[in-house]
Amino acid sequence: MTSDIFATGQPARVVPLNLVSEAGLSAWLAKRPAHEADWLHGNGFAAERNRCVVIPAANGETYSIVVGAGSSADINAVTIWDAAAWADKLPGVVVKIVDAMQPSTATRIALGFGLGRYRFTRYKKPSIATRATLVPPAGADMVYVARALQSLTLARDLINTPANDLGPVELEAAVRQVAIAYGATLHVISDPATLTAEYPLLAAVGAASARAPRLIDLRWGASDARRVTLVGKGVCFDTGGLDMKPSAGMALMKKDMGGAACALAAADLLMASQAPIQLRLLIPAVENSLGGRAYRPGDVLRSRKGLSVEIGNTDAEGRLILADALCAADAERPELLIDFATLTGAARTALGPELPAAYSNDEDLLAQLRRCGNDEHDPIWPMPLWADYDDDLSSRVADLNNVSAHSFAGSILAALFLKRFVTASQAWVHLDLYAWNAKDRPGRAVGAEAQCVRAVYQLIRQRFG
Repeated sequence: MTSDIFATGQPARVVPLNLVSEAGLSAWLAKRPAHEADWLHGNGFAAERNRCVVIPAANGETYSIVVGAGSSADINAVTIWDAAAWADKLPGVVVKIVDAMQPSTATRIALGFGLGRYRFTRYKKPSIATRATLVPPAGADMVYVARALQSLTLARDLINTPANDLGPVELEAAVRQVAIAYGATLHVISDPATLTAEYPLLAAVGAASARAPRLIDLRWGASDARRVTLVGKGVCFDTGGLDMKPSAGMALMKKDMGGAACALAAADLLMASQAPIQLRLLIPAVENSLGGRAYRPGDVLRSRKGLSVEIGNTDAEGRLILADALCAADAERPELLIDFATLTGAARTALGPELPAAYSNDEDLLAQLRRCGNDEHDPIWPMPLWADYDDDLSSRVADLNNVSAHSFAGSILAALFLKRFVTASQAWVHLDLYAWNAKDRPGRAVGAEAQCVRAVYQLIRQRFG
């Protein structure tokens, strides 16, 4: 899938790409042919960050390309998203970066360039415009780049797909394809009686939909390897149930399975890289719909863990299906348990769409994940599991309510709800993410975003090899 992004073999013609900083522009120009300096001066080039200027040859062909690095004087400060911007702006030629760089920078540039080329084309013909092809920078780990692009594209494509073409059955099919590719085993529970007995909260949330809910359970790796379990919220569409969302709130609910897509992408990348772990992926897949079988506000439901849950709001369904899945995951006491979920609007109010909220019962683990996110330009922000708020989930008729009686600290309370179902695992992370780009930026057009995938991958490789 990278053959149209990266040049292979020995291209007949390669155009050099020079990265120049604002501070270094004068010295760089002094060493260049006069016609290059004249052209750049004529175009008012001041090495502004990510500004690309094509210098033509006498015959009109591209002679060289100059890209501004802004105030940074070090090419090793280039980010993934800088390289994504180049992919959007460069002409349709084969380009090669002439600057020397660290291997980690080379890998980052190649990955960013690939992400900048992403387009969702299932329903619309792609542009016929020819785009640049990059000669892989020296030292770049192109095996990792190809695997990462495959996994991130998988997540983005799933999230971008509308709910009429992506329900629980289709989500199961996507997981099955990944399982087949890596020789993983897949067990799916969709029989209503079995699901009600074993995953009762998941069954209740999906009862009103004509598209049957299911628990998708993938396993891969040696049985004696260290256990890592990923859980992804797979609400393929969320009407809010009987506490129905307004139309504006429902407009993006095809992305409410973004947690499942990101968990699957992380699993795909780990398996492709032959990570030395015993991996389990759990996806509760469901559609939260309206109908005569819909669960109601005030209902009391029994969970897989045995805790009774009063339903304060049917639009807080994600934590319900995750509770059952986390209980199943926690029972095996994995060394690391991570869940991905597009869970609360409160997290977005607090941190915005670009910064997923992260909670953990292990502060050192949370700090390590944050460092991985910063290194990968795939950020998370640590949030507190503030125990004093736990009583806000109390119920007069059940062990707990799925929401509080007030509107404060919504993301923290959702995490505290999930924590009730993680009692054996000593290393658990809950990621409350958005899985969507709200504005156009290079490499991050409005639409799906695979958040936390690269950060989690690096965390797992650092901890387990």
